[in-house]
Amino acid sequence: MKQPQSAPRRVLVTGTAGFIGFHLARLLLAEGDWVHGFDGMTDYYDVNLKQRRHGVLLQSPSFTRTEGMLQDQALFDRMVDNFRPDVMVHLAGQAGVRYSLENPRAYIDSNVVGTFNVMEAARRLKVEHLLIASTSSVYGANEDMPFAETDKADTPLTIYAATKKANEAMAHSYAHLWGLPTTMFRFFTVYGPWGRPDLALYKFVDAILKGRPIDIYNHGDMYRDFTYVDDLVRGIRLLIDTPPVLPESRDDILKGDSLSPVAPYRVVNIGNSDKVRLLDFIEAIEEALGQKAIRNYMEMQKGDVPATWANANLLKDLTGYRPQTDFREGITRFVTWFREYYGR
Repeated sequence: MKQPQSAPRRVLVTGTAGFIGFHLARLLLAEGDWVHGFDGMTDYYDVNLKQRRHGVLLQSPSFTRTEGMLQDQALFDRMVDNFRPDVMVHLAGQAGVRYSLENPRAYIDSNVVGTFNVMEAARRLKVEHLLIASTSSVYGANEDMPFAETDKADTPLTIYAATKKANEAMAHSYAHLWGLPTTMFRFFTVYGPWGRPDLALYKFVDAILKGRPIDIYNHGDMYRDFTYVDDLVRGIRLLIDTPPVLPESRDDILKGDSLSPVAPYRVVNIGNSDKVRLLDFIEAIEEALGQKAIRNYMEMQKGDVPATWANANLLKDLTGYRPQTDFREGITRFVTWFREYYGR
């Protein structure tokens, strides 16, 4: 039974010790929701950073957490049965395009098997809305930009992108079979405070401050739709309140809407709707740091794409919101956090 609107909502967020999950949980807690986090605390990157994020969240009495792997279905099911969420937001998974070249099995285990366990729990509890993270990487070899949710996305270039595309297909089938309202959101290049050490901004700032060279792929002739993390989680938060509804007919689906004609299922881009040249991004970092980078120009890395650019009209149509933080402002905020966190 749906809770009265005045009652705190119970939201399960997987990946709360991660970059995006941490920011989303913090926003939900600030708005009065009860949040339970589930995270595997893997050593893909510095576990201390993950523990610090959870430490911040645990300052709220409305936050509880379970540490474990998504593949452990028994543990995950016990946690879900105890918490009884109204909404589930699935952000956990094996991240990183480049790492998928080195350890593809980790992506199958976490992103496919783990996501299946999440969907099974959502089906069993009949949650009001299941939201699952996908990625702009599913657009793969597409060249027509900005990328729109209704574009074909059948040419992934890495196993990471392939697992996320598999998640979209799996989620659609569950939405159709069980009437489970499901929203997939495709992230574009996300950055900001508390970011992952394997992300470009983090690596660039760290290297520049230490006087080490930075690797610039494709000689800097790359473009990304850089999306500030606060904008991203605001978009997710608004989508929570916008569960898809099975249309009565195909004629009810508006042009540009990715709503499925046979399921309460939708895909939504969350991006800044602007492509920024990598070299301009680096120059903004240098300006924020007051220090020049030592540049090591390199060829394009396998599995990478020269550009990403989001069409975020659907997000705006559904929620009235569009990410808009300028990348220079976002970089300045990240540098401020980085200096405070590491005392540099």
